[in-house]
Amino acid sequence: MHTSPIRPALAQQSWRLLLGVLTAAALGLPLPVWSALTIPSDGSDGALSITADTTIDLSQAVAGQWDASNAAHAGKGIYDATKWAVVFKYTDVTIAAGATVTFTNHPGRAPVVWLISGNATIAGTVNLKGGNWVAAPALAEPGPGGFRGGMAYFTPGVTGGAGFGPGGGGTAVVGQGGSHGAVGSGAGAGPLYGNPSLIPLLGGSGGGGDTDTSGQSGAAGGGAILVACTGTLSITGTITANGGNSAPTGYNSAGGSGSGGGIRLVAGTLTGNGVIQAVGGSVGNPGGLGRIRIERVANAGNPQVVPDPSVVALADGSTPILWPPADGPQVRIVSIGGEAVPADPRASFGSAGADATIAQVSTTPVIVETTHVEEAAQVFVRVTPRANANYTRTQASSHEVIGTDPLVIRWTASVPVQAGYSAMQVHVIRP
Repeated sequence: MHTSPIRPALAQQSWRLLLGVLTAAALGLPLPVWSALTIPSDGSDGALSITADTTIDLSQAVAGQWDASNAAHAGKGIYDATKWAVVFKYTDVTIAAGATVTFTNHPGRAPVVWLISGNATIAGTVNLKGGNWVAAPALAEPGPGGFRGGMAYFTPGVTGGAGFGPGGGGTAVVGQGGSHGAVGSGAGAGPLYGNPSLIPLLGGSGGGGDTDTSGQSGAAGGGAILVACTGTLSITGTITANGGNSAPTGYNSAGGSGSGGGIRLVAGTLTGNGVIQAVGGSVGNPGGLGRIRIERVANAGNPQVVPDPSVVALADGSTPILWPPADGPQVRIVSIGGEAVPADPRASFGSAGADATIAQVSTTPVIVETTHVEEAAQVFVRVTPRANANYTRTQASSHEVIGTDPLVIRWTASVPVQAGYSAMQVHVIRP
């Protein structure tokens, strides 16, 4: 059996959020027209100026640390496996009206991060939509940072599979919708995941495929993007991270649609009345809503945002938190059936080999390591087969403390397995 874990393993976190929004006009003060933040961008990817439809190929990103200079490979970005993100450090960004930016995924399907030392104007479209259904045995491809849809019935003996991702929809005669910030449609929809801060940055999950001969696969989840701008972020166009549809509109679909992805915007001043959207696909069993986060010093715009965002007011000149803190909760899969798991697994399902290969057995032990996570936490391992079965979600039954400063615990779960490829993820719920 080949078992391929997919990133990221999740630690559900609690964050103290500043939820109040100060309106200067209510105090009789003039609304600031320009404010600034401290964004760690050296501008080494240059300026991004898009005047016609453009696809940015994230597979061209250079492996390295996100905060290193990228001058030698300007415009290609840096893939930081530790942060699980493709990071671009721009001087300015301009997406002209009528132009659309789309993305080709990195092999790790990591989210996109734009760190901008100047201003950004999005008058066109930034599109991180998840892929619609595809014919079996292919899988619908997500937006960057999202997760694939489940496979449809292919041939006798090779039936459908559940959607991928922490909220992937289940599979049955009818595939179930993917979940994220809201639960997808169908009795077998996946669980909620993530948090309002979008730290860590995550996209949407895939819908489940069918198990009968209708041949409808699940659609993929929407992607995830962080746009952090020192000065003014003007949005008169569209930023979308919607989930894919499980079939063309009007088709009697038997698949589940993908859930909406994640959009996080950080700016000194936010202006414009454009569209910011992260909703689930609407065909068959619809996918759940995604998550949107807006952080800014000053607000001079009125964008149309769906779903309702988490909004935070920042202090002028402050440095926003971009990544999970070093002393925050962490989780990783150490081994599966005694086989070590690579630090940057890909779940390529055969195109580049398995991340771990184990013998065919009915169950296998999975060792999960957490750091800065309490012993009272609950640890769940989700296994999603490539085909022929629904996903399973198994709670770890035992644990061992292997370090106290910091607190490091190794948990053991005995999970069911089947022949062929599967993907694996971990969900930690803290008390």
